[in-house]
Amino acid sequence: MTEVRVPTLGESVTEATVATWFKKPGDSVAADEMLCELETDKVTVEVPAPAAGTLSEIVAAEGETVGVDALLAQIGEGGAKPADTPAAKADDAPKASDAATGGDSMDVMVPTLGESVTEATVSTWFKKPGEAFAADEMLCELETDKVSVEVPAPAAGVLSQVLAEEGSTVEAGGKLAVMSTSGEAAPAESAAEKPAPAAAAPDSTGKDVEDAPSAKKLMAENDVSDVKGTGRDGRVMKEDVLKALSEPKPEAAETAPAAKAPARAPVPADDASREERVKMTRLRKTIARRLKEAQDTAAMLTTYNEADMGPVMDLRNEYKDLFLKKHGVKLGFMSFFVKACCHALREVPDVNAEIDGDHVVYKDYVHMGVAVGTPNGLVVPVLRDAHLKSFAAIEQEIADLGTQARDGKLGMADMQGGSFTISNGGVYGSLMSSPILNPPQSGILGMHKIQDRPMAVKGQVEIRPMMYLALSYDHRIVDGKGAVTFLVRVKEALEDPRRLLMDL
Repeated sequence: MTEVRVPTLGESVTEATVATWFKKPGDSVAADEMLCELETDKVTVEVPAPAAGTLSEIVAAEGETVGVDALLAQIGEGGAKPADTPAAKADDAPKASDAATGGDSMDVMVPTLGESVTEATVSTWFKKPGEAFAADEMLCELETDKVSVEVPAPAAGVLSQVLAEEGSTVEAGGKLAVMSTSGEAAPAESAAEKPAPAAAAPDSTGKDVEDAPSAKKLMAENDVSDVKGTGRDGRVMKEDVLKALSEPKPEAAETAPAAKAPARAPVPADDASREERVKMTRLRKTIARRLKEAQDTAAMLTTYNEADMGPVMDLRNEYKDLFLKKHGVKLGFMSFFVKACCHALREVPDVNAEIDGDHVVYKDYVHMGVAVGTPNGLVVPVLRDAHLKSFAAIEQEIADLGTQARDGKLGMADMQGGSFTISNGGVYGSLMSSPILNPPQSGILGMHKIQDRPMAVKGQVEIRPMMYLALSYDHRIVDGKGAVTFLVRVKEALEDPRRLLMDL
């Protein structure tokens, strides 16, 4: 018997949600064939079969949250036993420990929420009492500190009673609802007889696979349809809906005048009637708490400087066409910053170190994290051994990683192991900010908008393209002298790029 376990999910990522199983118990699998897909808060991870054989048992069903190295399934050498199939398990009274003595009712339980996660909030019910459903059809969605957990039906039947309403908090292993598994409950027939919206949606799209409930919820809330799915067999994932929402809608300009034609109702004078109070999600509360914890854990301090970007801009304008022709990639500003930081980190190694218990770990390499904005939020892919790479190699890798990040194709290995980070808020128009450290790293450089400002140059006032630079650092390792020296070296390299060639 071969065990299928959760692979490494990346630095500081300890759990994931089982999104889709591509195989069922009894199916034969080949070595390296994809068995299931896991979702983290950043990327989707595919789990291949470690060996050829027959899938004998699925331990973690779709919607369950699993930790790193947790058991997902078992692969046997011979044929799978018929009793191992989901249909047989649904009828197996000992396996369905929550079934009533008559075998006519079954409890819907809160699945395993993951290591150190003991409770969740009921976010959405997709079925109402009296509605029929098929085995493994999504009944509700739970929200934990880290991810959304989808709860599938343990068997075909009818929802008898909802015990935990939307918004209520439930503990791991608690009861969510009671369902009936009597022979009269035929989900397929009920769906055909009832013109329910849930049954109409698949017919209108012509898809055989069900979209992720979190995606369906977002589409319903934002009145979005015809979203192209990137999941297995065209399944629409949450990331697909977020990407569709971020794209501009050409027809909006045409329909806007018509929408403004009706006269607006008078606005009440009372401010309270014009406010909307929405309870924070568990995920948002956790983000707020962790950002504060990052500030409380590290002795974080920020030092600022400014750099005249004129020399870099002149050099870039002079060679950008030749650079593109020879290397097939555009020459941007980021390669100059990566090179400047690598040089500065060699002189001030404390900024490239990290604290591990009672020890300080100094690194003789630079794995440069470059923050990239995506529809799902900020991700930080890593350029490994950036100190050994040329300008062209850096630009090419940044372009590739940026494309993968925006398309949701980054793997966890692409985002772990960074030793220093560069964040470019200037692309969004930020003039100055204090970036927050990316633990366990001890330094992060903030780039900002290039702004023309009057500067004193050799006793004369000139208009120069200036950029504010910000270095946030962990004062437990990095002293003020080291932080200021680092930022001055970056400034000097940018204002005289020849220093990068001369290793000065």
